[in-house]
Amino acid sequence: MFDKLRAETPPHVLEVVDHVWERRHLFLRWPQRTLCFIPDCIRIRYHEYSAEQKVQLRNARIAPDSRSNGPAIMAFLLAGGERPARQVRGKRWSVHHIYDGKFPAPGRSATVHAVKDGRWFTEAAGLVAVHPIADALADEVPYFAWLLRKEAFDRFGLDPDAVFEKRSA
Repeated sequence: MFDKLRAETPPHVLEVVDHVWERRHLFLRWPQRTLCFIPDCIRIRYHEYSAEQKVQLRNARIAPDSRSNGPAIMAFLLAGGERPARQVRGKRWSVHHIYDGKFPAPGRSATVHAVKDGRWFTEAAGLVAVHPIADALADEVPYFAWLLRKEAFDRFGLDPDAVFEKRSA
């Protein structure tokens, strides 16, 4: 699969992908663990948190974010994720759903769209904080998107599309 995706990536873009991936510690921040913060939650315009969830956030010293992607960001932070500051004052790296409904595996017609699927919207294992350059690559380049998905599988066993082989014990 990865050879096919690489071959379909224009050479000048592939150079950028390879550069970023070789230095991914500078462009990506993963959560420390899996955590589904709010099972069955999907992206809507504004979210409300239960009293229990508010306590969990308060104990972690995380300000609740009721905006559309707030629950996913909260899950990422609660799972030990870090969102570095951007060059633009007051902004932080985006928290990206690696299963964003784009780029089905070769030979498939669809892929999980986490913001529309309550099993995955607030699952930290499917989230990564991305530098704006990596964010653009994840949004535009199937090969890069699948590198992220493989990394999530290697780190957390996340594979909602059942694409990667299970390792034997």
